[in-house]
Amino acid sequence: MGSDTKKWLKQYGEKVLKEVGITKNQNVLDFGCGSGYYTIPAAQIVGNKGKVYALDKDRVCLNEVAKSGQSRKLKNIQIIATSGELKIPLQDESVDVVLLYDVIHSYYFSPTTRKELLREIHRISNHNALISVYPRHMDLQDAQDIIENANFNFEQKLFKALLHDNSLVQDYLLNFRKK
Repeated sequence: MGSDTKKWLKQYGEKVLKEVGITKNQNVLDFGCGSGYYTIPAAQIVGNKGKVYALDKDRVCLNEVAKSGQSRKLKNIQIIATSGELKIPLQDESVDVVLLYDVIHSYYFSPTTRKELLREIHRISNHNALISVYPRHMDLQDAQDIIENANFNFEQKLFKALLHDNSLVQDYLLNFRKK
């Protein structure tokens, strides 16, 4: 684990995710969680009565998330392994916050599959759920338009210290609410 990753987890992760809008007792989906560098601070924020669903298709990364959660004695992380299908195995309106960090760009999703994904995100999100998007590799306005067209209301743009490819960067997040 690089020094920027350690710094993110110790100094920035919880602070940034609280500023994004994650609070105690929420249910959070970290879609495309990777190694869990957003999952871990989210789990620390929501506490024992909240839950963080860490969803990814990379089994090695999911094992890292599980190990990292166990080493921090976090019992509120539920690993969800997927084979890349767009059906999210969660109940309708069961999630308070969805993190779509560095995942909705064209490297992973065509415009058609992105629409399908956003329909699924809408389905699992409760009334007034927060959808936080890190549109890395996308034009900010294009990302905003795509998400607004999927029945989410734009709420705010934040400029924050974020972790990308194990390096700290300053970049934008876009927050939306379910209509």
